[in-house]
Amino acid sequence: MLNLDESEFERLVVDELDLLPDDMVEGLENIIFVVENRPEDGTLDLLGLYDGVALTERGQYGFGEMPDRIVLYREPLLAICADQDELRDQIHITLVHEIAHFYGIDDDRLHELGWA
Repeated sequence: MLNLDESEFERLVVDELDLLPDDMVEGLENIIFVVENRPEDGTLDLLGLYDGVALTERGQYGFGEMPDRIVLYREPLLAICADQDELRDQIHITLVHEIAHFYGIDDDRLHELGWA
């Protein structure tokens, strides 16, 4: 398993966010990106999570709402990567996958597009 401390991992996440296309990130509103060690159930099965209301399902969503969250799980991502290049790739894929959920794209469509 690859070993990176929390600050090094967060730096990679920020770097990968900066590399995402502008048209993907410009529409992100009221959303925060968070790094946690593991999912609440303690497993290593989940790499990331979109926690919020998809853009396509928002009704009276507006000012004062708690921000949606995109969570990346450090330990599961580290567990599946052999080196830092592979980790960067997997962080990128996980970010795209979770951002797609924000835009209302489900897992089936992501699978069709090669992102699931």
